[in-house]
Amino acid sequence: MADRVPRLRQVVLDTTDARALAEFYRRLLGFAYRPGDEESESGWLVLRDADGIPRLAFQQVAALPPPTWPDGPRPQMLHLDLTVATPAELDEQHDRAIALGARLLADHADDPEEPLRVYADPAGHPFCLFVG
Repeated sequence: MADRVPRLRQVVLDTTDARALAEFYRRLLGFAYRPGDEESESGWLVLRDADGIPRLAFQQVAALPPPTWPDGPRPQMLHLDLTVATPAELDEQHDRAIALGARLLADHADDPEEPLRVYADPAGHPFCLFVG
């Protein structure tokens, strides 16, 4: 029964402001809220892709020390990898990410093998944008 394995439903990010972080990723990735979550005041929000598949969820917590990656006592523990098709699109999405509230952590856009940039989202979770 090797084909009977769990399926990954979604990635859940803890945050002290579930609505703000969900809104950041909704705008960055073009996702939509799960029906009912658009106006929900609960501490649990889900974003779905264009096919209606849950991709990211956000769980409200009272406190969350942000990762200090790449240096410091708190590693990133998890990060999201996001891809774009071209270096020009990497630059375009960089501008969008910054405008939406991301903070640049590392810039390797000139890497000839794998151009990428690493960011922190508004809650401090790292994510990468790279040409793939």
